[in-house]
Parts: sequence; structure tokens; C-alpha cells
Amino acid sequence: MYSIIVVPPPTTEDERDRTGERAGMPAQFRLAPGERLVFGRSVPEGGLRIGHDGVSRRAGEITAHGTFWALSNLSSHQTYVVENPEGAGEHIKVAPGRLEAPVPFEFSRIVLPAAGDLLPVEVWAPRHDYLHPADGTDGEPTAPAFSVDRTKRYFAVLAALCEPRLRGAPHAPLPTMDQVVDRLRPTWPAASRTSVQWNIDYLAVKLRLKPGPETAEPGPRLNGKKESLVSLALRFDLVREDDLVVLTDPSGRALR
Repeated sequence: MYSIIVVPPPTTEDERDRTGERAGMPAQFRLAPGERLVFGRSVPEGGLRIGHDGVSRRAGEITAHGTFWALSNLSSHQTYVVENPEGAGEHIKVAPGRLEAPVPFEFSRIVLPAAGDLLPVEVWAPRHDYLHPADGTDGEPTAPAFSVDRTKRYFAVLAALCEPRLRGAPHAPLPTMDQVVDRLRPTWPAASRTSVQWNIDYLAVKLRLKPGPETAEPGPRLNGKKESLVSLALRFDLVREDDLVVLTDPSGRALR
């Protein structure tokens, strides 16, 4: 049973791949638990050759495990970034010489800086297993870390702020106030700059931003209230891509 699927960057030579797919399709390397795949500009037979002058001869190695994979950075000077395309900017860095750095994402993109280019190597890991909540537990339920109601207007405002980064652009600029208002009009016809700002202020209090932008120490303002809200919401999955349906509710139900 294969554990990891690795899809090379488009610079590789893939007239035909190892899986026997038709020409023109990117090669796929399938690794069972315990197997390794070395990649770089000049690698032994069976490795992933990346034909780019900016990639080290032996740039790195991927090791498959049962439910995750690990990345070894074999370069001398270049840090690699492993992105979670489904995590709205979530990523880890693997420093030069680091061995067996575990990667927790089900779908990942290794970004290799190569003489001005950024080469993506996609890695698919098995779906993670999760504990099913036990029924009939005794005692009082644990209070939620963040209490949000997905039927309220404030949640739609938060979803509109998060939408560009949830749609696959993790470094996208946040929408302007006017863009948020326009995005909310299908389900909230009376939305205005004032009402949207009120909900943003309410969210900042409800989600207990610390410190708030207005009470932070004097000095250059690096992150405004919107940026802080979006960062918190995406980091703790308060808003997921599935939640964006609140912006285009097909039932036409008005937000409360």
C-alpha cells in the first residue's frame, strides 16, 4: 500500500512517468512506508531529477511514514518552505542540513528557491485518522475556546475578510471595507461601511484580541484589527472554506 505520492515540478522531464500514465502528464512517485526519495539536479536512478541549474545536485530527501512524511534538507545554504495549500498561509521552514523534519499536512507543497524561480514539489500524504467523540460522557462539557454563531452577521463579515486567503491565495491582501460590503449584499442587502465596521469591532471584543490595535504600545502599526482577526480565525480554523457558503446562501435566508 502506497503512503506518499510526490508530484515533481513542471521543469522535470516527463515524457512518460513511473506510473505508466500518458505523455505530457507529470510523473508521480509513490512511496510505501519506510521508502525514501532523493531529489535534486543530479540524483541516482530512481530519484526525482529536477533539471534546474539553481537546484543542488542532492537537494533533499523525502521519507514516507505510515500517516505522515519527513523532509531532509540536504542543501548547504538554502532554507526550504513547506506550505499547506489548504491552510491559508500555514507553512513550516526546513533549515539547511535539517534531517527528517516531520510534515503534518495531508497535502503539501515544497517550495524550492532556484536562482530566481520558486519550484513547487507537491506531496500527498494519507488522510489523517481522528478520534470519534465518545457518547454519554459524564460531567459538564468543556467551554469552547471561541464561541461563534455561524448564522450571525458578524460571522459573515469574518468569512468575507478571510475569503481571499481561503480561496488559495495565502498571501492575498485583505479586502477593503467597500469590497466586504459588496460581498455581503447577496445575503445582507442593507450592509454598509458603518455596519461592517461595527461587526469588526464586535468581533475584536468577542474573540478577545490581545492586545487590541487601539491599546497596543505606541509605534509603527504592523497589524490592524482586520489582519489580527483574519490571522486568528485562520490559525484556529474558526472559518473554513466550507463556511464561505454563508456569503452566497442559496436559500436566500437573511442573516440575523
